[in-house]
Amino acid sequence: MNESSKEIIPGRIAEITRTTKETAIKITINLDGTGKTQISTGIGFFDHMLDGFARHGLFDLDVQVQGDLEVDQHHTVEDTGIVLGQCIRKAIGDKKGINRYGFFILPMDEVLALCALDLCDRPYFNWDTEFSVSKIGELDTELIREFFYAISYSAAMNLHLLLLEEGNNHHMAEALFKSFGKALMMAVGKEKRLNDSAWTTKGSL
Repeated sequence: MNESSKEIIPGRIAEITRTTKETAIKITINLDGTGKTQISTGIGFFDHMLDGFARHGLFDLDVQVQGDLEVDQHHTVEDTGIVLGQCIRKAIGDKKGINRYGFFILPMDEVLALCALDLCDRPYFNWDTEFSVSKIGELDTELIREFFYAISYSAAMNLHLLLLEEGNNHHMAEALFKSFGKALMMAVGKEKRLNDSAWTTKGSL
């Protein structure tokens, strides 16, 4: 997209707090930020991945999570995805004037990740990758899929994540999170030629 067709939409900020018997989560996102982050989930590598997502999408992101890590990491990671997806959906609003679709192919050394998404209010999730280790740092790798699945359904987005070339597991995870940030940045970007209408033949999304 040409730089001339981009326009910042002020005030696209959402904050959601969710408390259950398993987790207490508060997330704030600014879709028109500069990539500033404050993240604490209790899982160091997960914090690192969320930071990469926000910095490469230029989202200001504050994530504060207290989860039952004494049980395992599942509730913490999945519930963070649920709340982050809710925040994204709330911050986008009625979707008038946005690109709606976003995609990015991101290289990280030997690894090549593809993310494509549609902010269509119809959730769908496609995942095609396989990690060869059970943990990266302290993060259970099987939970990376659960995180993105939770985002796709709570944000009501069509989300495809594929690894076109696999390699080092750290690189694989990082490429997925960063490509998601880049694709989402494109999708929420403003196309001024739409004149604040939704980009759909149906009239609204």
